[in-house]
Amino acid sequence: MAIKRIGLLTAGGDAPGMNAAIRSVVRYAISHKLEVMGVLRGWWGLINEEIKPLDHRSVSNIINLGGTILKTARCPEFHTKEGQERAKKTIEKYSIDGLIVVGGNGTFEASHKFSEKYKIPCVGIAASIDNDVNGIEETIGADTAINTALFAIDNIRDTATSMERIFVIEVMGRESGYIALQVALAGGCEEVIIPERKYDLERICHEIVEGNLRGKISWIIVIAEGAGKSEDIAKKITEITTLETRAVILGHIQRGGRPTAFSRNLALRFGQAAVDCLLKGETGKAIGLTNGKIVAVDFATAIKKKELQVENLYNLVRILT
Repeated sequence: MAIKRIGLLTAGGDAPGMNAAIRSVVRYAISHKLEVMGVLRGWWGLINEEIKPLDHRSVSNIINLGGTILKTARCPEFHTKEGQERAKKTIEKYSIDGLIVVGGNGTFEASHKFSEKYKIPCVGIAASIDNDVNGIEETIGADTAINTALFAIDNIRDTATSMERIFVIEVMGRESGYIALQVALAGGCEEVIIPERKYDLERICHEIVEGNLRGKISWIIVIAEGAGKSEDIAKKITEITTLETRAVILGHIQRGGRPTAFSRNLALRFGQAAVDCLLKGETGKAIGLTNGKIVAVDFATAIKKKELQVENLYNLVRILT
């Protein structure tokens, strides 16, 4: 089937660079005489017919913006038969020949099931601050989120040194310690706690006390949200060491902000590749970067749990403390 009209949506958690991907898909598709229909609020938009045409001007001045102009939302209804049937009818009503979906592994899992069931051509663009899409080394937004968290940690280090305090800084990562490991290494932090490995709080506290006796006046511990709560860890450290410990939750600032050049350029290249895949009939795939090259990974592979190799990075964090 010839592709003449593309449906474009962003789903799941937002990631800096999604707007750049939208811009790329729209303008590259138009250059190939294709029409692009923007679907608002992810799968909700397909279910509720929240559709609008996107032209060259629709995506002006968005390349530098975080978030997504198409909005995104969680949509439990899309996992029901009724919701999927309504989405299919919307696609038919608006004569959409194929979908480009920007998101992470949860989004790709929904795309995979939907496209397989209804035989709808679908290509994914990997966008995830956790960089957790299997088979893909780099996703849109991860670099920006790391740099945002690193900027905050650098600022906190100034006050940690001045006030001679211990800080436990919580970053995003419910199931992945990717952000935590990257910022702990780049930030010169003393310890990192992640979901992928057990931690020994007694050992950490012993090292803090020993360091304090040697004259080390500040300490920064990074913790991924999926490994525990920063407030609880900070409280226990104070109880064990009697040293003042503060908790900081960086939270959703990591999702927003202007995307870095790296995140933008990935998004622009991924958008082109996604349109090309649809035109070639290479669907059911997720676009990402691996070994410096744009790759198209089967949804069936992309949705598997990505195993983060943590030991080398963790050990380096510890060695360089």
